Amino acid sequence: MADQGRSEHNERDGHELSTADCRRLLATRALGRVGLTSGALPVIVPVEYAYEGDVITFRTAGDDKLRAAADGHVLAFEVDAYDAESGNRWSVHVLGRATVVTDAANEPQTRPGHRVRLQCEIIEGRLLAHSSI
Repeated sequence: MADQGRSEHNERDGHELSTADCRRLLATRALGRVGLTSGALPVIVPVEYAYEGDVITFRTAGDDKLRAAADGHVLAFEVDAYDAESGNRWSVHVLGRATVVTDAANEPQTRPGHRVRLQCEIIEGRLLAHSSI
């Protein structure tokens, strides 16, 4: 019997992905979501990103994401995908400390904004099988 407040595991809950699988999946997408706090309230915003070597990099204007990175805050990041044919889906979650990229002096500025680097300190993911909710 499950403890109160906790559900029993079943097949629809899917299974945990290995850290290697999570890293591989992070590299297959370009759109994710960053979670941070703004005025003590949670905020989730979409970002275009690149993933390489346990670092997620994205651009931002002078907003809450930039302030959080400048202050070295821990941010959450999430990316997922859905296969309409099979009904399977996966989700990868990352936690890490953000910093503003300051070593890009030799890089051409082709896009406006500041680059933020999120060091992937905790990486977890799940593969979820098709379910009818």
